[in-house]
Amino acid sequence: MTYAARDRERWVAEDPVHKRADRDDFARDRARLVHSASLRRLSAKTQVVAPVDDDFVRNRLTHSLEVAQIGREFGQALGCSADVVDTACLAHDLGHPPFGHNGETALDAIAADIGGFEGNAQTLRLLTRLEPKRMHPDGRPAGLNLTRASLDATTKYPWRRGEGPTPTRKFGVYDDDLPVFEWFRAGAEPGHRAFEAEVMDWSDDVAYSVHDVEDAIASGRLDPRALRDEAEIEHFLAVAGTTYAADLSRDDIGAALDRLQGTGAMPQAFTGSLADLATLKDMTSRVIGRFVLAVEVATRHAHGEGALVRHEADLVIPDETRAEVAVLKGVAAHFVMRTDERLAILADQRAVIDSLAAAYLTDPHRLDPPMRAAWEAADSDGERLRVVVDQIASLTDVRALALHRAWH
Repeated sequence: MTYAARDRERWVAEDPVHKRADRDDFARDRARLVHSASLRRLSAKTQVVAPVDDDFVRNRLTHSLEVAQIGREFGQALGCSADVVDTACLAHDLGHPPFGHNGETALDAIAADIGGFEGNAQTLRLLTRLEPKRMHPDGRPAGLNLTRASLDATTKYPWRRGEGPTPTRKFGVYDDDLPVFEWFRAGAEPGHRAFEAEVMDWSDDVAYSVHDVEDAIASGRLDPRALRDEAEIEHFLAVAGTTYAADLSRDDIGAALDRLQGTGAMPQAFTGSLADLATLKDMTSRVIGRFVLAVEVATRHAHGEGALVRHEADLVIPDETRAEVAVLKGVAAHFVMRTDERLAILADQRAVIDSLAAAYLTDPHRLDPPMRAAWEAADSDGERLRVVVDQIASLTDVRALALHRAWH
């Protein structure tokens, strides 16, 4: 069997009688994901600002759709299967719990003794176990039963906790899910990401760095004039350098801001008028195009023409482009995510997660039916705690808050 043919294999073999002969396997992966409950739930999960706070700002679902739009075209230009990249982009945030990264932090503390919690590892768990679509012959759930290629493309951090190629808290698989991980990673170099996963990851970075700034301006949290205020510049460039590009110098980060300002794409002011909204939207299109094209050109320069797929190439991201993306991330972090108002909200959200965990552990009958069945089948306290973590991670922001109010 060729490597390409093996890419289309599924964790559970399917009856060929029921297979659509006119539909490619990778397109079927995408269709399964689009129709999944986990993807729908992202519409009520926080991206940066809670979905109920504003009519303009993005939620996890709209963000994922935008990442997929960027990734599909970007990947196709580099010779990837558009459907594989599209699937990876749509799936990349499925494992995020309510309240985004803040909820992730709370669940990681709760699960500290059972391997922790990580949104990317939870994504793999959803795709291969929790999302209902296929079952193994022995009755175990098999998740959406995607192809090897799609699962590998979705795995941003292909290692267990603490086993990354560089020190990081990120990881992509829990010990419970190692069998399927080892199946779709067979033949791959340990710790080496699939090329399609790199395309997905850069598309995600591009989308949220630009769109978080757009959301901040449109929602009134950021006055564009502050981007030219020397005192503010020092603050958000410090965040950009220390948090998002620690290997680059202050001069590198400052030069990146100058280049962004020099494009003429960044708005000078914002009043909320139709003209200002159009200018803001033009900024997102131009800057996204700038970031994607720079990486496409650098990658082609390194690897030449032809299809770049799986483990045959690596994405090349110029330091200058990475610095520009870091600047925009620093802007969003400084003006939105690290404000005193925001920090107070984060503390309340973590308290909600903690109280839900206590409630489920005290009375497991509160679990949703599939989770209750998993609880009853569990053989240890650790397995039962993982069921509770899976349950909480599946909740939307809205449902988490509603359950907290009802039970407390």
